[in-house]
Amino acid sequence: MEASLALLQDPAAWAALATLVAMEIVLGIDNLIFISILTNKLPEAMREKARKIGISLALVMRLGLLATIAFIVKLTAPVFTILDQGLSWRDIILIAGGAFLVWKATREIHHHVSADEDAEEGGTAKAVQSFASAIGQILVLDLVFSIDSIITAVGMTEHVQIMFVAVIAAVMAMLFAATPLANFINRNPTIVMLALAFLMMIGMTLVAEGLGTHVPKGYIYTAMAFSAAVEGLNMLARQRRQRRRSGQAH
Repeated sequence: MEASLALLQDPAAWAALATLVAMEIVLGIDNLIFISILTNKLPEAMREKARKIGISLALVMRLGLLATIAFIVKLTAPVFTILDQGLSWRDIILIAGGAFLVWKATREIHHHVSADEDAEEGGTAKAVQSFASAIGQILVLDLVFSIDSIITAVGMTEHVQIMFVAVIAAVMAMLFAATPLANFINRNPTIVMLALAFLMMIGMTLVAEGLGTHVPKGYIYTAMAFSAAVEGLNMLARQRRQRRRSGQAH
């Protein structure tokens, strides 16, 4: 109790908390994009429930990992070596999770391209996914992103109380943003393809990290922000063209 009160009076602790919350929110974007795309394939009545369950699982998983932080730190110790490259359990999890993300994004891109081709030919292509399948896939990626998130938090502060508050704040922000983001992605087909490209890039980054090649997160998120800004300009241009056509039609 005294330690917590001391942290409340320490400006450095507040600065660490603000930095960590911002970092956790940024890291949560990857998780949120995946959840949004996956739940949008469910029947509309199930989407909100699936998003809440998926994000709640992310919170439970992160808090559970924080409770076993001594074990999490040990995950970074090499367990075996392949071609002079030491691999830890964290590396193995990142490689497996990254490969799964690349596979999933590739499959979704193929589905969207096939759906467009079927639509041009007059047919229909509708994704069918069960609720359990969606939750299972979300759970797998929650685990990968949670381990990456907690290890990042451990590297930024030694105070577990700050980590707990930062994780809860970040997941609450994810919960608040989940439905608006999912609806925005669902309304804009080009955004879906862009988001899938982001997921593929994130998956490759996770694999690279697992193989010992550090990719600065700033580069990744700067590229994502730039691509999103360009797509935003394209959407604005399309809206203006549609308004002009509507005005000419009247």
